[in-house]
Amino acid sequence: MRVLGKRIVLALAALLAGAAAWAGPVENRVAVFAALDKITGDITTLEVPIDGVVKFGTFRIRPRTCHTRPPTEEPRTMAFVEIDEFTYDKRHRRVFTGWMNAESPGLHAVEHPLFDVWLTGCRQPLKPPETPASPAAVKDAPAQ
Repeated sequence: MRVLGKRIVLALAALLAGAAAWAGPVENRVAVFAALDKITGDITTLEVPIDGVVKFGTFRIRPRTCHTRPPTEEPRTMAFVEIDEFTYDKRHRRVFTGWMNAESPGLHAVEHPLFDVWLTGCRQPLKPPETPASPAAVKDAPAQ
């Protein structure tokens, strides 16, 4: 019975340590995009500060947030983005509003007759990722 009790205590301690080590999304200061000009065939890397605007062709790209996960978790990079198109006759229209996922760029990329834009990553975390507790930090529970 003592061995079973000790195993249960160790399992609960490991579970709690894992839950404490889980961190939510990491917010970043900069969203990174790849943009394709279909006329020239050039691909440009765009680094855009959160809530900043960058021009690419007739597009104005504005990321609102860019999230990553800590290095200890499965990669998932997402950004909420607004893209407007400004035409030469001074008109504009929203061509994209929503989440882009860097791991699945074809899922939520902007496809346009002249330009394509997709998220490739995030940079400059607001705070450094926390390091999780190592398994060695969980000590054996005293025998009862």
